[in-house]
Amino acid sequence: MLHTTQLYQHVPETRWPIVYSPRYNITFMGLEKLHPFDAGKWGKVINFLKEAIRRKVELEWGTEDDEYLDKVGRNIEKSLQEHLPDVVVYNAGTDILEGDRLGGLSISPAGIVKRDELVFRMVRGRHVPILMVTSGGYQKRTARIIADSILNLFGLGLIGPESPSISAQNSDTPLLPAAVP
Repeated sequence: MLHTTQLYQHVPETRWPIVYSPRYNITFMGLEKLHPFDAGKWGKVINFLKEAIRRKVELEWGTEDDEYLDKVGRNIEKSLQEHLPDVVVYNAGTDILEGDRLGGLSISPAGIVKRDELVFRMVRGRHVPILMVTSGGYQKRTARIIADSILNLFGLGLIGPESPSISAQNSDTPLLPAAVP
């Protein structure tokens, strides 16, 4: 039986996006799956998100690695100090990549890998489980960057079977000896 969404209420069929299908009306843990290309419901989504955001961090168009990573690190640290969650769902979007006209930032591939590492170090350092989902990124090279990031996290022991608990330390400091199996 299909779930009846409240997000499409009062939206005429002529305003549904091309990607819409009634089969998409699903819920997970009481949350509706969102369809980001639907301008007809976008106002409802934005209002919901604005109310849910507790730490607003704004970035200028063209922001580069150093400023971005500094803001990510400082704000994750503050957020985890304010509230230690039971689990973190980390949306590791790559539309921040330099050259992505929709994202508007200028983060290098190495900056994206470093961001993911920073997030994992800080969250795992507090013994909090983390689920990483990928999103955004509208360039062909995005897949390689995501793969590089996952390989980096695995190589550092931040993901994988029996990943050790770690402390949130400088990401340039190796966590494991060089001869890790």
